[in-house]
Amino acid sequence: MADKRVIFIAFAMEDEGIRNLFTGQSLNTRTPYEFVDMSVKEPYKTAWKDRVRTRIRRSHGVIALISSDTPQATGQLWEISCAADEGKPLLGVWIDPKYRTKPVELGTAPCTEWTWPAITAFVEDV
Repeated sequence: MADKRVIFIAFAMEDEGIRNLFTGQSLNTRTPYEFVDMSVKEPYKTAWKDRVRTRIRRSHGVIALISSDTPQATGQLWEISCAADEGKPLLGVWIDPKYRTKPVELGTAPCTEWTWPAITAFVEDV
């Protein structure tokens, strides 16, 4: 891949450890993809929606890490809706092997297992 793609990672705060593993994996030299992570590491105290929208606009695409915590993660669900409103390519990634409920906010965007080929295809396509 010639240029790193800028990807916003939408995740429930309860899944921060998984997000760290997901983004860290892209730094592994054996991983067939790489991207610049634009996710919000700490919740903003004020005007967070404006700041997040700016990050999403600067991104080539959005990956939503989907778990059983997602339905209650109002911030994550808003981020997914914002990405859809901005016309950004979206991909849902299942991070909980027993949870497979797709958030309505993802619309027609695909959801996939966390595999290198699936993530590579999305990152290289945006």
